[in-house]
Amino acid sequence: MRILITGGTGFLGRALCRALLDGGHALTVLSRRPDSVRRLCGAAVTPLAALEAWPSEPFDAVVNLAGAPIAARRWSADRRAVLRASRVAATERLVAACARAGHPPAVLLSASAIGLYGDRGDAWLGEDEPAADDFLGGLCRDWEAAAQAAGALGTRVCLLRTGLVLHPSGGLLRMLLPAFRLGLGARLGNGRHWQSWIHLEDWLGLTLRLLADGRAEGAFNLTAPEPVTQAAFTAALAGALRRPAWAVAPAGLLRALLGERAQLLLASQRCTPRRAVAAGYRFRHPRLEFGKLLAPNS
Repeated sequence: MRILITGGTGFLGRALCRALLDGGHALTVLSRRPDSVRRLCGAAVTPLAALEAWPSEPFDAVVNLAGAPIAARRWSADRRAVLRASRVAATERLVAACARAGHPPAVLLSASAIGLYGDRGDAWLGEDEPAADDFLGGLCRDWEAAAQAAGALGTRVCLLRTGLVLHPSGGLLRMLLPAFRLGLGARLGNGRHWQSWIHLEDWLGLTLRLLADGRAEGAFNLTAPEPVTQAAFTAALAGALRRPAWAVAPAGLLRALLGERAQLLLASQRCTPRRAVAAGYRFRHPRLEFGKLLAPNS
């Protein structure tokens, strides 16, 4: 297929580009820094500097992963506007470009996040749960609505509600490993809140499955079937590294330091990938095993 990817130079985008190139697909990556695309995503990738430069030859698929980093700065009014613009408005512009194309893509995979569900305690969260009435819930709801507008073009739309993607090469785990290797791993709050995670290999496997499966449509939780509590996550990572993790970061301190961003660390989201399992996807990493995850060839 001929595939356009937005957000292709990020952690997930780079991994997806490698997998798609290995599959023989022709890739174009939209980036504000087109000169960096081939270096980050692969020499065979075509850079696209702006949607206005959309090529005349149609794309078979679009994968929309773009979005400003959610945890990088305090959520001031200005920062909230940036986060919305980089997700909601950017997706609206992308769908408008698809509409202007002579042949809209057959499928659009668009990023979302399990932050949509808010802080839900011990409840199991399938894809039919409503969005939370908070900033992250509203952001994800509007982000998804912008992508679903492509359905009016005859485009099949899948929403990728992604949890914590784990791999030592990037993302959360790359940030945590230096502290945990020094024995500075910490439980966050009381540690009883649920964390829904997914191995990078399964994130890629599910994304490729949704790209190819013409029957797949709507929202999918991209999370492993066995979420863990934050305390269990901390203990498992420290145990795999054979280091202690006795420290505790009190919830009140995290909220004082981070403001609303603390919900990224403290919200309880016990997600289940019901629709992925119903579609027949078999997880390669259904349970959290840091020994395997941190192995040299993982």
